Amino acid sequence: MQRLNRIQGHLQTPSPTEVVVVAATRTPIAKAKRGAFKDTTPDVLLRQVFEGVLKQTKVDPKIIGDIVVGNVLQPGSAAVGARMGQLCAGIPYTVPLNSVNRQCSSGLQAFANVAAAIQAGFYDVGLAAGVESMSLTDMGGSAPDVAWEDVYANEGAKSCTVSMGLTSENVAAKYGITRTQQDTLAAASHAKAAAAQAAGRFDAEITPVVLKTDDGKEVVISKDEGVRAGTTVEGLAKLRTSFKENGTTTAGNSSQVSDGAAAVLVMTRAMAEKLQLPILGTFVSYAVSGVPPEIMGVGPAYAIPAALAKAGLRIEDIDVFEINEAFASQALYCINELKIPMEKVNPNGGAIALGHPLGCTGARQIATLLHELQRTQKTYGVISMCIGTGMGAAAVFKRA
Repeated sequence: MQRLNRIQGHLQTPSPTEVVVVAATRTPIAKAKRGAFKDTTPDVLLRQVFEGVLKQTKVDPKIIGDIVVGNVLQPGSAAVGARMGQLCAGIPYTVPLNSVNRQCSSGLQAFANVAAAIQAGFYDVGLAAGVESMSLTDMGGSAPDVAWEDVYANEGAKSCTVSMGLTSENVAAKYGITRTQQDTLAAASHAKAAAAQAAGRFDAEITPVVLKTDDGKEVVISKDEGVRAGTTVEGLAKLRTSFKENGTTTAGNSSQVSDGAAAVLVMTRAMAEKLQLPILGTFVSYAVSGVPPEIMGVGPAYAIPAALAKAGLRIEDIDVFEINEAFASQALYCINELKIPMEKVNPNGGAIALGHPLGCTGARQIATLLHELQRTQKTYGVISMCIGTGMGAAAVFKRA
């Protein structure tokens, strides 16, 4: 009865000012350094998804109030590349743009910034996106080149420089997550993603990317490259640990380094109805939580309850959870800690199989979640991810 009352509260007459998603699309996710996008710059990837949402909705781009792009490995020209992608997609220079970096939640943060601006009345239509080329940008420069004594004397500050792989080992050791448990989750991620790919379940959310080869021929990239059908726990058990001798984290039970982009077109319900656009989903709530940097992977275990509390919902009210599999260790901890039924988590696979292009992931998860809710006609979904330096982010959505 309590669950029914909570859900009925959300099913009352919708407000014309509530924030809705009318389109969410992504590129296929390619393997970094050796995949289809290894020589493709972020502006080209962004252009594809910007054009994708505009083609789907036929919205006049002049009405977009702002564009926010999440990007993590930002060289000095990152915002320039995003602006170039915008203009190449036919979105006029009169539409402003900015970039945002909250590490692995940057794509979700871009969406949250747009949603908040719409709720504040700054504009009625916004475009949120995320992009990452892990092929063209070196991840090795994340820690400061100079260890300032006054900063490094602070253990909390120093812990921000712990490598992501070691944070995974810390979570596994602290909470007793075994190697077999991690490999089991990884194998399941590939199995679910392979089944979804074979059934064409990703087709609705993917905008194929057309590239030219060195000899001028056009090649269409339409499938995620990292999915490995037939991955087994036994095969994964043969891999060496990557970050710690006698550890449990391997390349097989960690997210793949990847290239990709995603975009989400957001507006008020009143504007969507005025333009006679079908609504893909409704934004319900958003939360970010801080956790110790050295175990940053536990972030979703704190962010998800915070977002649900803001929505007046509970774990049992949610039909689908898209929890980023940065590492199997931290994903398992969060799932177990929150007592989430495994069948509700990443039904089409997660980042271990699909890949984790850092700035893209949050926006990619929105696209995946909303299309899955539409396909299954389920009601509520949550996306969440851990964040380097010790945070977690989560958002709640409802199928329109």
